[in-house]
Amino acid sequence: MKMSASTTDDGFWLYDLRVETVVGDRTAVCRHVEGESFAVEGELLVFEQGQRVSMYALAALLPLLPAKQRATPATDWMSTDAEIACPDPHCGGRFRITRGEKRWFRHAETTGLPEQRETPYWQKEETGSHD
Repeated sequence: MKMSASTTDDGFWLYDLRVETVVGDRTAVCRHVEGESFAVEGELLVFEQGQRVSMYALAALLPLLPAKQRATPATDWMSTDAEIACPDPHCGGRFRITRGEKRWFRHAETTGLPEQRETPYWQKEETGSHD
């Protein structure tokens, strides 16, 4: 999608993410099943039916996800390091975070500032009305 300069000044890009459970050479002592995953689309965590993740592992992952969604320099560790260890030091489970496609978000559709607000992006998606 091609954006004009005025449009790009009003928004930002975020990568979609896929977070997948990986079990390596160390035993996973927590409930980590190789291949289980979820997606991150904008602010949403999207789980397919039957996919699960430990709330303790999720608590460790959550602070990193917004940073992984944003463009970073190629040499920044957020761009190069893709696996996050389970927070239990005795567990061999890891979570691989991969970047997917980018999504465009307009500031006016995502801000909480009353004087700058428009219809939230998720309400526009429900009704099918896009600018």
